Formats: sequence, structure tokens, C-alpha cells
Amino acid sequence: MRQIFINLPVKDVEASMHFYMQLGFAVNPLFTFDDQKCMVWTDQIYVMLQTLEMSKAGERKSIADPKKNRIATFTLPVESLDKVNEIMEKGLKAGGTETTEFIDEGFMQIRNIEDLDGHNWGIIFLDIDKFKKVTGK
Repeated sequence: MRQIFINLPVKDVEASMHFYMQLGFAVNPLFTFDDQKCMVWTDQIYVMLQTLEMSKAGERKSIADPKKNRIATFTLPVESLDKVNEIMEKGLKAGGTETTEFIDEGFMQIRNIEDLDGHNWGIIFLDIDKFKKVTGK
């Protein structure tokens, strides 16, 4: 099985863990320690919330501040527009910031949220049947 572990440097791992739990991530205790919290979206997708100190250890490059610099963005597909809105509302209540206006392309709806440290996540519902009709595929 192929998996991806996304390592995110964060200022406060406990606060970030709470934020990601509100988005629907679960904690994986196997990979969770004081300086790192492992958050699971699916069996294949993990987000490793790491203290700044842990992220810097052994690193030659400086860590970009995602509040000031555009770095990687991530997208979380969900099963309905209602789920998009539910996740966004919970994320906003947990301290996230909505970074763009709601996007509705007919076959796809997106809302974008920035976490406590500035990492950007798109919460997206894609109606694949409508998409196929639009693209002719």
C-alpha cells in the first residue's frame, strides 16, 4: 500500500492537533510524540504536525513562514457540499481563516481554509459525473 506523510512545521502542536481534529482528522498514537502529532485523513494520507524545533533539526534550509509566503497547498475531497460547509464551519470555529470566496464551478465546489500557522487547505466536493459531462471524458 502506498501512503503519503505530509510534514508541517507548526508553532503549537496541541492547538494544531485540535484544529485538524475539527476538520475531521484522527490522531494516530503510533506516530505521535511530544514534538510531533500524527493526524490521519485516510489510511493513505497522514499529516505530521511537527514543532518548529523538530522541523529545523538537521535541515540546511530555513523554514518559510506560510503566513507570509505561498508554499504548497493541499486539497481534501469530501462527499458532498454539505460536508464541505460542515468542515469549514468547524475549522473556522477552531481558529482557521477562510482565504478566498466560495468557488462554485457547477461540477465542483471549493472553500479554502488556512490553519493556525498559515498552511492552506482546499475543502472540495467534485461531482465526477458532472465533471465528465463538462469535459467529455
